[in-house]
Amino acid sequence: MSLTEPQVLEALRPVEDPELHRSIVELGMVKGIAIEGGAVQVQIALTVAGCPLRNEITNRVTDAVMALDGATQVDIGFGVMTDEERAAIRQLLHGDPAATAGSQPAHGHAQGRKVPFADPSSRTRVLLIASGKGGVGKSSVTTNLAVSLAQRGKSVGVLDADVYGFSIPRMLGVDNLPVVIDSMLIPPESHGVRVISMGFFAEEDTPVIWRGPMLHKALEQFLTDVFWDDPDYLVIDLPPGTGDVSLSLAQYLPRAEVYIVTTPQPAAQKVAQRAGFMARKVNLQVRGVIENMTYFRGDDGTRYELFGEGGGQELAELFEVPLLGQVPLVPALREGGDDGWPITITDPTSESSQAFVGIAEQIDTVLAPTRRGHKELKLLN
Repeated sequence: MSLTEPQVLEALRPVEDPELHRSIVELGMVKGIAIEGGAVQVQIALTVAGCPLRNEITNRVTDAVMALDGATQVDIGFGVMTDEERAAIRQLLHGDPAATAGSQPAHGHAQGRKVPFADPSSRTRVLLIASGKGGVGKSSVTTNLAVSLAQRGKSVGVLDADVYGFSIPRMLGVDNLPVVIDSMLIPPESHGVRVISMGFFAEEDTPVIWRGPMLHKALEQFLTDVFWDDPDYLVIDLPPGTGDVSLSLAQYLPRAEVYIVTTPQPAAQKVAQRAGFMARKVNLQVRGVIENMTYFRGDDGTRYELFGEGGGQELAELFEVPLLGQVPLVPALREGGDDGWPITITDPTSESSQAFVGIAEQIDTVLAPTRRGHKELKLLN
């Protein structure tokens, strides 16, 4: 029985674009199919020239076609979508008007888009990872918590809102830059986590010297112009302290949950509580405390409280929330942040990794909201 074009097209329907996580058939990327005996030629239109995941698309298409009875060879040709085709993809995925051809594209609220995570019907839980001061390992906590949630089978995005001290791309080992499709940003993915950060738009050694309005606009675009694709969790790494970025995100994300990171010493705890009091003043709910650098375990198994003890528990009691976990201080945790391989990936059975596993489990189960919004349920007039 000879192959037919409808058979090949149906075989390609489950094949997803690795960045957009949508069928290449649904996205209009399949532009032609030709069959000669058992040899199949497929023409694919990439969303952008120089697509970084072109080889992955090649492998997925080849595997899907070769699984058909009678297929002996697959040849794939690549082209690039037109501006109109990219605008159609943006419309399909984001549901907002495409930018007018030849004009400067608008962004965010100026284009009529609202922050999707602020909608009560959104299924995404937004986790704000906060600290009163720098140096407590907040970004390491964000990174490993996000990975741990992804390992639970959840879809996870990370927004690195630490605009002045961005570090999440390095910690997650992100190699690719965001792809731009008709002014819609597609965040790169690493270790099962999608990431957007100022680090993609500024050199690592270049200071970001912005005032409040520019920060506000950048955060707005990160929330509205990025195709997050309705993740289960959006984990946001806040800058330390209680400045403009935290206030802007409180305005954009009134349903967000705040988790405070502290170290054990009383001095750090006293500073960390300011982040909690700020959350209360802007009507955000503090849901839990995470204590980092709780202890160091020597080669002989002895536990050393290098930074004192009790700060995390005291902070949790102050805000009447659980102390979700105590993360030990280990060199591998720091090393993972430097080389882009989080300890939850490289050493999942370590004490540190298990602490993050426990924190993720509590957030995902014990602290899960009892009521969830559902877009498909509407009251009739």
